[in-house]
Amino acid sequence: MDLSLERPEGYLFVRRVGKNSITLIDRELTDSFLLAPDRVVEHWPVHGAGSLDASHVDALLDLQPELVLLGTGTQQTFPAAAFMAGFLRKGIGVEVMDNAAAARTYNLLAGEGRQVVAAFMLPA
Repeated sequence: MDLSLERPEGYLFVRRVGKNSITLIDRELTDSFLLAPDRVVEHWPVHGAGSLDASHVDALLDLQPELVLLGTGTQQTFPAAAFMAGFLRKGIGVEVMDNAAAARTYNLLAGEGRQVVAAFMLPA
């Protein structure tokens, strides 16, 4: 499903979400990654919500988000409470959704100039 027909200026955006890949602008990624409006952190070593724990929080916090969107693949899957608590203690909101919903939400918020960070999990 194509998510954007125009090329927004000033931030990285998701153009397409597939089962095993996500296209950023014109580049297809097939491994899990983190996305902020100004940068991509490729090869994030998480391929499912069940493997998330408190040790994965710092990689997301390094991107200085005001909100974190967690794309957990083709289905919404909630991670362990210890992972979620790492953000809540810092006063940062975290929303869990499937990759397609996370991409739509990310594009909307990034387009509004918000400092949103999306973590997309893709199968290994």
